[in-house]
Amino acid sequence: MAWFYLFIAGIFEVVWAIGLKYTHGFTKLWPSVITAVGMIISFYFLSQATKVLPIGTAYTIWTGIGAAGAVLLGIILFGEPKSALRFFFLALIIIGIIGLKATAGEVS
Repeated sequence: MAWFYLFIAGIFEVVWAIGLKYTHGFTKLWPSVITAVGMIISFYFLSQATKVLPIGTAYTIWTGIGAAGAVLLGIILFGEPKSALRFFFLALIIIGIIGLKATAGEVS
C-alpha cells in the first residue's frame, strides 16, 4: 500500500502545483480552496507512505511525480515551451523515479 499512497500523494502534488497558477496569488477563492485541499491530501498520503518507505526515496519520487506532472500539464494547459531537450530532461526525471522504486528494496 505504501507505493499506492505515494502515487496518490504525487498526483495531488500535481493538483496543487497546477492549482497555484489558477489561484492568482491566492486571490481567487475556489482555486485557492482546491489548491489547499490538494496540499493537505498530498502531504497526508506522503506521510502514510513514509511509514514504510525510506524518506529519501519517498520524498524524491513524490517530488519527481509532481515535477513531471507539472511540466506536462504546463505544456498542455498553459502552452509552456515544448522541445526535444525539454522532453529529454523530463524523461530523465521519469527514469530516476523508476530507478529509485526499483532499488528501494521495499515489496509492500
